[in-house]
Amino acid sequence: MREAKTILAVIQTRGSQKLPLERLYKSLYNKELYLIAYSKLYPNSGSMTEGATNETVDGMSIRKIEELIDDIRHERYKWTPTRRVYIPKKNGKKRPLGIPTWRDKLLQEVIRMILEAYYEPQFSDSSHGFRPQRGCHTALSEIQVWKGTKWFIEGDISKYFDTINHEVMIGILSKSIKDNRFLRLVQNLLEAGYQEDWKYNKTLSGTPQGGVISPLLANIYLNEFDNFVKTELIPKYTKGKRQIANPEYSKLNREIAKCKKNNDFISARDLKIERRKMPSIDTKNADYRRLRYVRYADDFLLGFNGSKSEAEDIKVEIASWLKTNLKLNLSEEKTLITHATTTAARFLGYDVKVQKANDYVDSTGRRGANGVVALFVPAEVINKKCANYMKNGKTIHLGKLLHDDDFSIVARYGQEFRGVVQYYLMAQNVSWLHQLLWIMQGSLLKTLAYKHKSSMKKMKKKYACEVTDKKTGKTLKCIKVVVERENKKPLEAQFGGISLTHKRKTVIDDTPYQVWGGRTELLKRILADTCELCGSTEDIEVHHVRKLSDLNTKGKSTKPVWIQIMATRRRKTLVVCRKCHNNIHNGCLK
Repeated sequence: MREAKTILAVIQTRGSQKLPLERLYKSLYNKELYLIAYSKLYPNSGSMTEGATNETVDGMSIRKIEELIDDIRHERYKWTPTRRVYIPKKNGKKRPLGIPTWRDKLLQEVIRMILEAYYEPQFSDSSHGFRPQRGCHTALSEIQVWKGTKWFIEGDISKYFDTINHEVMIGILSKSIKDNRFLRLVQNLLEAGYQEDWKYNKTLSGTPQGGVISPLLANIYLNEFDNFVKTELIPKYTKGKRQIANPEYSKLNREIAKCKKNNDFISARDLKIERRKMPSIDTKNADYRRLRYVRYADDFLLGFNGSKSEAEDIKVEIASWLKTNLKLNLSEEKTLITHATTTAARFLGYDVKVQKANDYVDSTGRRGANGVVALFVPAEVINKKCANYMKNGKTIHLGKLLHDDDFSIVARYGQEFRGVVQYYLMAQNVSWLHQLLWIMQGSLLKTLAYKHKSSMKKMKKKYACEVTDKKTGKTLKCIKVVVERENKKPLEAQFGGISLTHKRKTVIDDTPYQVWGGRTELLKRILADTCELCGSTEDIEVHHVRKLSDLNTKGKSTKPVWIQIMATRRRKTLVVCRKCHNNIHNGCLK
């Protein structure tokens, strides 16, 4: 049997050459693919969450993989309905989430790896959601080069994941996958249904949200739209090779050259200042049009250099094409046409706006920007973040953290602030986050003071520190707690000390999709087929814990040997025989 690396490499090559796939179903017989899928899934805490059955990753074994492959080989595998739960959204509504069983997760991951290897080389460069080494920052970086944009068309597909048409989805896959057994397996997955309040419900449309394969299927579905925009919409609304020069601007150029020739440098300087107040190109040129596009999941943004009536035509064409070809509807509430220089468009949590030259001319006549796309932190984002640490206009302590130690409290505040800053570093007004820094620092000090029945001033004096930013060399103030450890590097928890300097470049660098290239430490252990407690080689499986802190058993002076081994290795897994595994769960293994 071929190695998994070879199988995925062949599939990737055919994908890059846009060649069809045949006999793909047989790839699901490869045991190594399931081992790779297992090694990718087990670290996630969700692997210990039960679906419609009580099966989780705990107790995983080679035998289970062989049984799963046998069911696949004889086409008797049946998908289990997902267990539906609801998670809150920012707007107060709730989003349905399906939790598959462990066996379904494992098989979904194998299918996902195969489909990703094939479709990733074919995806549009304008697509950034749920793709390897791509994300929000790469999408935002693409927008920053849309110089001269006049209109933004903000696109949002209404209830996208819930309305994906199964027939259309299978039709898209069948264009390239010439294997009915594989297609039937995917179709059965889409139609497996869900369980809510112990009642079975059919899934007539949509992909299984919460399943590991759902984001990839959603990208394959909307790749059709990406191709439509690239091959039809953009060529239709793109005219001219370059913009023509502004006659008034060219006239001033000639006058400036004439003044310099006559050594009249004062007049030349005044004319340069006047020239900076006008565009160098003819912004009303009807023979020049540009349309640009970027998408992240079901949110997309188009930048158009043309008239508003044409922008409205583009919106109508998009809505019509999506409805006709993909059976999708645009959200009227969220699909907007925005004037790029007067109103900010909202995309991926950023305000996107085109800067005008006249708005950025200082007293000396210097122009800071001319038609450049700029990203901003929305004021409402900062206000909402600050509101989490305030009440009646004043900072408050967080009572839920009072039982934690100082290290954990500072680490919690530090992680939350760092996450906001790292996401909005591409914003030109990222310095506005100083407001959030000030509010969170006040809340942090109040929480520490309340815990120790002390004052904010004393807490600040105790933990205040200065750090040097490695890139800029600036000295920054922060709150830091250091925990010394014998013969080990001390633990540090830090709040603040992050430079709020605008960074134009993306944080994530794009790299080509790469197939899996080796076995992990866990796979080597499970393939050794030996119990790590008693040395038995019969009925080997893997014991899992959700997190390492679960190993901290209170009230016991001497911990069981299995806990000692896992704690020493800093691993959430232990390869054991079935007898030892049962003894662990029964609490009778010392």
